[in-house]
Amino acid sequence: MIEKGESEGVELKKSTAQAEKALKAVCGFLNHKGGTVYFGIDENKKIIGQEVSDQTLRSVSQKIRQRIKPEVSPEIKVLEIKGKKIIEVKIKEGNNKPYYLDGVAYKRTGTENPAISPDELERIILGKRKRYWDSEICENASVNDIDEEKVKWFLRKAKAERNFDVEPETPVKEALERLELVKNEKLTNAAVLLFGRNPQKYFLQAETRCARFKGTDPVKPFIDMKVFGGNIFDQVDKSLNFVLEHTPMKVYLAGKLEREEKYDYPPDAIREAIINAVCHRDYEESSNVQVRVFDDRIEIWGCGPLPEPLTPEDLKKKHRSILRNPLIAKCFFLIKFVERWGTGTNDIITMCIDWGLPEPLFEEVTGVLVVTFRKYMISEDILGKLPERQKNIIEHLLKTGKINIKDCSKIFAVSEDTALRELSKLISMNLINKVGKGKNTFYTLR
Repeated sequence: MIEKGESEGVELKKSTAQAEKALKAVCGFLNHKGGTVYFGIDENKKIIGQEVSDQTLRSVSQKIRQRIKPEVSPEIKVLEIKGKKIIEVKIKEGNNKPYYLDGVAYKRTGTENPAISPDELERIILGKRKRYWDSEICENASVNDIDEEKVKWFLRKAKAERNFDVEPETPVKEALERLELVKNEKLTNAAVLLFGRNPQKYFLQAETRCARFKGTDPVKPFIDMKVFGGNIFDQVDKSLNFVLEHTPMKVYLAGKLEREEKYDYPPDAIREAIINAVCHRDYEESSNVQVRVFDDRIEIWGCGPLPEPLTPEDLKKKHRSILRNPLIAKCFFLIKFVERWGTGTNDIITMCIDWGLPEPLFEEVTGVLVVTFRKYMISEDILGKLPERQKNIIEHLLKTGKINIKDCSKIFAVSEDTALRELSKLISMNLINKVGKGKNTFYTLR
């Protein structure tokens, strides 16, 4: 390193008489990637040597500790090169940035140590504050709190879905370590939520509440209400089952003579929304994930707003995947609960449209992200006022979800021009939507 001269990681000083300049380099190294200061070598790489005594070493160490805050303890050694003694001061990258020399923060840039600008300093401070709740230690939790069978289930599924290279019979503690769910020999919050026998022992708020309301308003009495605790994998499955138990199935035409049943809403889309709420919620919030089932819609309430800078509008288009709980998201990814590409909400929209439903709503209500799946509720009064052909088109859409001009022409034995005219009238009445372009155009209920 010395042979190459001064660099981003090396500072050369003739002697400890240049300690003032050397301290700027030490501060810069702490705020950058670390580095080494050598006393007894000039900037031209000439070995000059340095008088070394215990007092000299103490003086260097004390100046660094006393004048740089937060306090650090450098690694100081005496080396001998070409028969001459030099002092080596090794500085590791700091874990508690920013560091200040006499109240000023410096950074290492090339071979210089400029003061950090206010804007950059603010970014460093904000970055320092950023932490992930799921990676913090769950005090008092131990391996005895972990459900061994759930860990084995997970490892089997992760191996099948993502070829995760940890055998199902791996000891629990080792498996959790491989999943990075152990920190300083202690369980993380994520480990307890994912595999705990009773996570609510430590996190009362880590529940999912599901309710089936009568009608369209969130008022009591409930038709049914359940609170699901336990690990968050099971909460996802139990919540989806609750929704499907309270979602009717209808007959629709799958072909010329084939009749099949399907739910009012696409189950995979509901599941995706529940997974997102459980995986990405703010677990420091005291509220619970809520799934509310009404006659005309399903609402899935998460906990907390979207991670910045995402907005509800961003969820309808291409967007980055910004994780609030990276460890939980990683485990959900390993068993294909999520894909981590920021496409989950786009998939939800596509599934709803393919099902013949309108796009779900993505809203922030009182600081909480709410996803609303909507069902068509065309009143008998509206239906009764429609001409027979238009009424038949609406009834067909209620059964099948979508129709194109060609099928409309065949089903109702009219020309394609007539079919287009009838569909256009229904659009003008705000009863149906036109989706797609050209040959791929189809129509759905609004």
